Parts: sequence; structure tokens; C-alpha cells
Amino acid sequence: MGSPCSIKIAGSYQHAKSVSDACISEARRFESVYSRYTNDSIVAQINTAAGLKPVRIDAECRAILNYAGVCFNLSGGLFDVTAGVLRRIWSRARTRKPTEEELAPILSLIDFNQVEITDDTVFLPRSGMELDLGGVVKEYAADALAQLMKNHGVDSAVINLGGDIFCVGARNAEEGWQIGIVDPKGGGAAAAVQLVNSGLATSGGYERFLEIEGLQYSHILDPRTGFPVNSLASVSVIAEQTVVAGSAATIALLKGEEEGLKWLEDFGCPYLAIDQGGQMVSGVGFNSGARGLEYEGEPMKGPLNEQRTGFFDVKVSQ
Repeated sequence: MGSPCSIKIAGSYQHAKSVSDACISEARRFESVYSRYTNDSIVAQINTAAGLKPVRIDAECRAILNYAGVCFNLSGGLFDVTAGVLRRIWSRARTRKPTEEELAPILSLIDFNQVEITDDTVFLPRSGMELDLGGVVKEYAADALAQLMKNHGVDSAVINLGGDIFCVGARNAEEGWQIGIVDPKGGGAAAAVQLVNSGLATSGGYERFLEIEGLQYSHILDPRTGFPVNSLASVSVIAEQTVVAGSAATIALLKGEEEGLKWLEDFGCPYLAIDQGGQMVSGVGFNSGARGLEYEGEPMKGPLNEQRTGFFDVKVSQ
């Protein structure tokens, strides 16, 4: 999935090995189906057919696209899975800031509202449009693997897909799983959280960025301007599902520091935001502690959880 992944399962070696093998197989399925880096994935097929014809999709793909639509609407159009075309501009080969003339034709291809989705097809109406589901699928996969584990009788485990985490159950009868939140300035963890049956995701531009003319530019791009956002250094969110945590964290970053913090408070899930100066701002359940900021407990429900009801159910292939 383009990043380090790990699974930790409590139980006998034989059972843990059997379940982990099933999880690895499922994770590989997600990557092969939804990666934009392979020619035969469903995403590649949809992008190749842009402006030509609809592409048939299954219920899982439709659920992911529907959820992306919820995020698009909830973010006021900032969370847009058609914005991946901006990587044509912001490539590692770039040595100078792009001009408005360079960005204009690419920006014209960005608009999730134009994507035509039916029960079993999806169509990108303009040639050159693309879907990039990377901002949803990895988190969705973490939730799917958690459900797979539960189906196999696992009641204590941690799934970590490149920093998108789901904790199944607790570590033991006395405590939840302790998870560190990375300090975007380096030097280890900025905070610790105790999680039980919870998803945790962190979004920030501190690991993936471009350096142009001595300045660092985040990989998180504003689909309205085509430029990297000037925002918080990182946002971490706890939610009932990792996919909800991940999309909420990304939406907050896309909104900028002031509006993003207000949005997080209104959203209603526990969060930890770290600004560019290293100052930590927390809300909805995070409290100051001796080791920095700590959170203990289960997640609170948020608007994305409520809006997904009825169409966004984790699906695990048999």
C-alpha cells in the first residue's frame, strides 16, 4: 500500500498466523483492485475510460465512491477524489512553482459532482479526468481487516496500514492498546492514546512533501487553487471507523488552521491538532497529562458515521 504495514494479534501462534495470512491476502486484494499505479485495477479502468464509456463496478466500489461523495459534500468540495490529477503538476521532477496557466487546464478536470455513479457503473464524463481513491481506501481496508479478524474470533489486535490504525478490543482486561501519535517535527511521539475498538488516523504534510527553491510544499493540495494547503502540521482523529477518522483529519487540514479547528470541534470526535510551531490543540476527550496529551476510552460518534448509515458497510471478500 505504498507504506509500512503491520498486524499485531493476541492469541495462539497458530490462530494468529492463520488470521494474519488471511488479512495479508485481503490487503493485497485492496491494493490490486484500487491502486492507481497498476494498469488492471478498477481505478485504472475507470480513468482510462474517462470521456468514453461507463465502467462496471461492484457494491464495494460503489460504497467507497458514495462515501467519497459524503466527504465531498461535508467538506464543501475540498475533499475531492478527482483532484489526483494535480500530481501531473506537482511531480518530484518539479523545480519551480507552477503558474496559473499551467494549473488552469488541470483544475478544469477536478469536480466530483461531475462523476456519474449508478448502482453498477461509474463514468468520468471528461477525457483526462481521474479518480484517486488513496485518501479513502487504505483506511477502509483497515476497517475491513478488523471485521475479518472479528469474523475469525479475534478479540484483541492492532492493524496499522501506514499509520491508519484500528484497534480490535483492548490489549488486556486492564488497559486498551497504547498508540503513539507522531510528532511532526520529529523526535518520537507527541502524545499517547489508549484505544479500545477504535480507529485512529493522522493526516499531515510532514512526511510527504516537495522541496522547491528551498521551501517545503505539502502533498495535501487544495482542489480550488491547485496549491498545497497552508494549514496545521498534523491532525489526528479517533472515530468508530478508521475511514471516518482519516477523512475527518484530512478535511480539517484542507480547511486551514482556524476553520479546521472549528470544524473539528463541531465534528464531535476526539482529536489532536499540532500547528506549524509545534503547539498542540486538543478537543472532545483529549486531556493534558504527565506525558503530554492522553486519551482513554472508546470513540464518540460523528457526522460521517451517521451519514454513512445505510450504504457504507465494511465488506470482506470471501
